[in-house]
Amino acid sequence: MNREELKKEVLRRAKEEGVRFIRLWFTDILGFLKSFAIMIDELEGALEEGMGFDGSSIEGFARIDESDMLALPDPSTYTLFPFMGPEETTVARMFCDIIEPEGTPYKGDPRWVLKKNLKDAADMGFTFYVGPELEFFYFKSAEGRPEVLDRGGYFDLTPLDVASALRKQTCLCLEAMGIPVEYSHHEVAPSQHEIDLRYADALTMADSTMTYRFVVKEVAIQRGCHATFMPKPIAKENGSGMHVHQSLFTGERNAFFDVKNPYHLSKVAKHYIAGLLKHAPEITLVCNQWVNSYKRLVPGYEAPVYITWAQRNRSDMIRVPMYKPGKEKATRIEYRSPDPACNPYLAFSVMLAAGLKGIREEYPLCEPVEENVYTMPLERRKQLNIKQLPEDLWEAIQVAESSQLLRDALGEHVFEKFIENKKIEWEQYRVQVTDYEIDKYLPIL
Repeated sequence: MNREELKKEVLRRAKEEGVRFIRLWFTDILGFLKSFAIMIDELEGALEEGMGFDGSSIEGFARIDESDMLALPDPSTYTLFPFMGPEETTVARMFCDIIEPEGTPYKGDPRWVLKKNLKDAADMGFTFYVGPELEFFYFKSAEGRPEVLDRGGYFDLTPLDVASALRKQTCLCLEAMGIPVEYSHHEVAPSQHEIDLRYADALTMADSTMTYRFVVKEVAIQRGCHATFMPKPIAKENGSGMHVHQSLFTGERNAFFDVKNPYHLSKVAKHYIAGLLKHAPEITLVCNQWVNSYKRLVPGYEAPVYITWAQRNRSDMIRVPMYKPGKEKATRIEYRSPDPACNPYLAFSVMLAAGLKGIREEYPLCEPVEENVYTMPLERRKQLNIKQLPEDLWEAIQVAESSQLLRDALGEHVFEKFIENKKIEWEQYRVQVTDYEIDKYLPIL
């Protein structure tokens, strides 16, 4: 359906379903969900013209002297909200595109950034599909030191996995909102979990990722605990990643598949992988945007550190899942460095931009590394010319700041605001005196 047909469908459904309130959702440049509610009587006008708000109050949006913005609901994202208020009022939600008062797209809107990069792909004949695997932790509270709910491990079931009911309710809520779930299970670390969403086009998946994070946290609150997507909340335990499965399609055909290649990868797929490998250091700031992100990207905890690719090896940054005969459409690559606390609109944008540049310029793909890179001697890594991701936020900022690819993918406004915000975060972190320093140095210095 086109937009006009979708608007009529939303108005019809809202009336039939007895909706009283509609929550309008969008994100700031850091990936935090923003929302305000309108009454049902305002819905038709909102769909036609958008609803005004003060953009100067949103991180990375507008200055105080250019603050008027409009949130224009995307009718294709309409769904009923599964969480009722105290009076059991029926509530719906829609994602919004942020526009200027004169009706042009606002270039600081992360959703617009992704749409812009998806158009670049479409101009090359491709549709971008992604399937992220988001890991997270349940803790007893958001206060003080993290207290786990269980001591379970990978795929463990009850009684160790006491959060099964939490995951079940979360999956049911996501399904009720039209977001299909494929898997849910306990992850490697104590109290760590994962729910995987079914593959979809990148814009739909970015919206779904924002919804997923909200629902996980909301269900946890209702059950009296706290869910977090913080990349590394517990030292000496695995952190939480967001492994992003991705592929390009041309119509109904998977552009990554080639039956004759030993890895079943087409030239398009190999150039795409080469693009991700070459530009990985530059896009790391967007895919791993917090100081804490780099506590996860260390050897020995299953998070990638080295810029390599392979088929079976899970120590590599890019993995190519095994091909199953008759499943050509499932041919994909898995980019393993992002974490689940990133802005999905921007992260999907920069991954796509890196891959498309590899295709356009026909980057050659290096040989796969099927050895354990974590345990590989330094001389061997030098011999294979294996490079490393940035080791902390400051290094990632420095690499990103000189990246033309990142500037083009994000647009000037988001690029400048994002870098500015990350520099402030690093400076705030740099001046802290940590418990580690007090424990180690105070007694001896």
